[in-house]
Amino acid sequence: MISITDKAAVEIRRQRDTRGTPEAALRVGIRGGGCTGFSYLFEWADGAPRAKDNVFEKDGVKVYVDPKSLVYLDGTELDFVTTMMGYGFKFNNPNVKSTCGCGESVQF
Repeated sequence: MISITDKAAVEIRRQRDTRGTPEAALRVGIRGGGCTGFSYLFEWADGAPRAKDNVFEKDGVKVYVDPKSLVYLDGTELDFVTTMMGYGFKFNNPNVKSTCGCGESVQF
């Protein structure tokens, strides 16, 4: 399961509405690459979920996750944070063993 914070739901809705695609969902996942082996994937899904996608919903926004990625993302909280260094989505993922210095890739 993936949980979506209130801040993340607000930002997903804001971006979705800015795109003009009110039915779109955010697709998140894991892909190979980066300095420690894996990196997170974010992309818009304008259509229905794929047959095997897991769908997580909060306050009218949807997040799609494919079954292979869910193995690595299970138990993750998707948040949206604002810091002195900037802002963006953040995965609070209990499955991560280490991250790279830039914070863009993870190791499981």
